[in-house]
Amino acid sequence: MAKRKAQATWEGNLKEGKGSMKLGSGAFDGPFSFKTRFQDQPGTNPEELIGAALAGCFSMALAAQLGDAGYRPDKIETKAEVHLEEVPGGFEITRIQLETEAKIPEIGDDEFQQIAEATRQGCPVSKALAGPKIELKANLI
Repeated sequence: MAKRKAQATWEGNLKEGKGSMKLGSGAFDGPFSFKTRFQDQPGTNPEELIGAALAGCFSMALAAQLGDAGYRPDKIETKAEVHLEEVPGGFEITRIQLETEAKIPEIGDDEFQQIAEATRQGCPVSKALAGPKIELKANLI
């Protein structure tokens, strides 16, 4: 099976230090810092990358599940909002909200909701992130 790699480098202390994260494929190489993670400075952060990974995995898995059910989606767009909150003892990702919109000819909303929920539970990244509550809002357009 596939093995994927990524790496991160950090230099300095927490608040004044800086880092970079890059994907093994070379598709992304970008900076991150305390300010990109906890404030609004441009750059990325681990939570944003987790959100992108989950949104991408969910969209692909939903396409697969729909295909298995005999549907061919025209488009699936999924957004993820990752909540990083201060809790006693530090910080924690407390929940992830997924919102997906899908254009799928000839499917009813009840069946779409069932397939979307099964996908939320079964996609590989959802399983890897089973610690935080992953919420889903699915919209059929």
